[in-house]
Amino acid sequence: MPVFTRFRRPPDTAADGTAAVPPASEETPEGAAEAVLERAVTDTAASDTAVTAEAAPESAVADKATSDTADTAEAAPGASEGDAPTTAKARLITRLAHWRSWRTRHPTAARVLYWTITALAAVLVLGAMLMPNTVATLQPNRFTRLPAEAIIGAAAMLALPRRPRMILAAFSGAVLGALTIVNFLDMGFREYLGRSFNLILDWSLLDDAQSYVADSMGRTTAVAAAVGAVVLVVLTLVLMALATVRLSNLLVRDTRTATRATLIAGTVWITCSTLGLQFNGMPIASDRAAGALKTQAWRVKTTLRDEAAFQKEAKADQFGDTPGDQLVPDLRGKDMIFTFIESYGRSAIEDPGIAPGVDRTLDRSTAALKKAGFRAKSGWLTSATYGGSSWLGHSTTMSGLWIDNQQRYRTVMSSDHLSLTKAFKKTGAWDTVGVMPGVQKGWPEQSFYGLDKVYNAFQMGYKGPKFSWSTMPDQYTLEAFQRLEHGKKRDKPLMSEIILTSSHQPWSPIPKMVGWDQLGDGSLFGPIQKAGTHPSDIITDSTRSKQEYGKSVQYSVTSLTQWLERYGNDDTVLVFLGDHQPIARVSGNHASRDVPVSIVAKDPKVLDKIAGWNWSEGLRPAKNAPVWKMSSFRDRFLTAYGSTPHPSKD
Repeated sequence: MPVFTRFRRPPDTAADGTAAVPPASEETPEGAAEAVLERAVTDTAASDTAVTAEAAPESAVADKATSDTADTAEAAPGASEGDAPTTAKARLITRLAHWRSWRTRHPTAARVLYWTITALAAVLVLGAMLMPNTVATLQPNRFTRLPAEAIIGAAAMLALPRRPRMILAAFSGAVLGALTIVNFLDMGFREYLGRSFNLILDWSLLDDAQSYVADSMGRTTAVAAAVGAVVLVVLTLVLMALATVRLSNLLVRDTRTATRATLIAGTVWITCSTLGLQFNGMPIASDRAAGALKTQAWRVKTTLRDEAAFQKEAKADQFGDTPGDQLVPDLRGKDMIFTFIESYGRSAIEDPGIAPGVDRTLDRSTAALKKAGFRAKSGWLTSATYGGSSWLGHSTTMSGLWIDNQQRYRTVMSSDHLSLTKAFKKTGAWDTVGVMPGVQKGWPEQSFYGLDKVYNAFQMGYKGPKFSWSTMPDQYTLEAFQRLEHGKKRDKPLMSEIILTSSHQPWSPIPKMVGWDQLGDGSLFGPIQKAGTHPSDIITDSTRSKQEYGKSVQYSVTSLTQWLERYGNDDTVLVFLGDHQPIARVSGNHASRDVPVSIVAKDPKVLDKIAGWNWSEGLRPAKNAPVWKMSSFRDRFLTAYGSTPHPSKD
């Protein structure tokens, strides 16, 4: 298609086309510099026109113009030393003009570069429109579809004048960039937490992720990862905006052809959508980007509505107004211990790649406890979380409410809803204590859980090394609990909540059992930690992650049951369970959210109270053992041990 360019005579050109010569009095360095600037701009514009029109023969003329500009610039500064700044400016302008005119000097390379960048822009934009949000569906056939968004966008660009078109293109590119970032976040969250990223609630978890990387891989790696993530986000937004602007400019170069192509593409899309035509197992017609935006909008709307609904739900409590003397009367005089084992999920007991070692440990521990006079019953609970966010599992179990996001967690923590552990405190018949080796800062949740005292990571006298995220081995945590609280004489029985962390990902390195009398201040774990595996070797290998995860669960269960054998008595009642399944890379993409739960006691009356639950005998729940929602455990437990419901009033 021919390109016509209108020319007008510059003001310093005579009517016959020759250059007008100014009077001698007007020959100043400043004037020469201005002339250089004007000619440089003119040369650059000419070169752009030449490349756009692909008029290679004009390159010789442009080169001559550039040469003339250089000659003028060299001649101008000879007047005096005082003219040095102006001379430098002229030389700089000349060099810039020469650099920018490379396209006229190398037309073939310019055209190759132009179409290469344009092709990359198209790939970037189309890829963003078609990208799925799960790792499992990130397949080539997802990118061989025809996106409706591209057709509609092209039609809009062709219909708009230049300025609105540029604004729309840049904005659309930024939106596609943001959608791409959210898709990658969805992939990460599904891989680790078994759910999609929540635009309203989950930004705070990114800080937790950085802390996890710092604890597992080192602070330098964490900082580098954070900086790299920020750079990638900015680049994604900027490059996507530039890509859409470039493609919009390409469209308007030949509006007739672009309009025809858009109409054909629209017709093809409608036909494929109507007939349900597929290619390589996927529908040809795609509206993936529009659907993703709609889904995100729905999530935001649902999240905002859920906040108000959950506030009302949290106020309704079956045992909210139950007097203290009517709470758990059948457990009076018992030392109660509620223990969560990190990432202890159903996969640990049933996954063929993990279960053999864990099952042997559970069976061996059941036999050892029976020999010590203990019995156990076990079942399944469906956790409110998956792969992480352990605090959601803890709070769901203890509150009797389904707490599956940060918003609900914050709401219940600031409420006066009765937690299971607070019920023991409300009776006035128990001292209450929390052992939290994973807590390394202020923990206001202490009030909600009704704990008189909480021992954090810095208050148990540990002098040994960290094991990745875990601040200390579970065996040491339990021995510290015995030394600081459980082993002391007291006027009241003790109710304890203990969080064990050695089975926290990345499951590397893993502590080893040592003699209980040799634990001391934990310094002996130094050589064990150094001899262990490195987290980076485990994180990148799914098979090894499974193996090491299984070993970590075996260690945690062994630590807990050996402690009970060693220090438990006739009045000890242990309730222990997992908080959630391990990440999807270990448990599998279709694993349930179930976790095992066990109650262990010497007093047969304790287990007789839950005979109606039909739980399995021993520490290993059967496959067909009852499965309850984790949020139902509090009310079932309180009811089983004699509590009288008195619903709270709004």
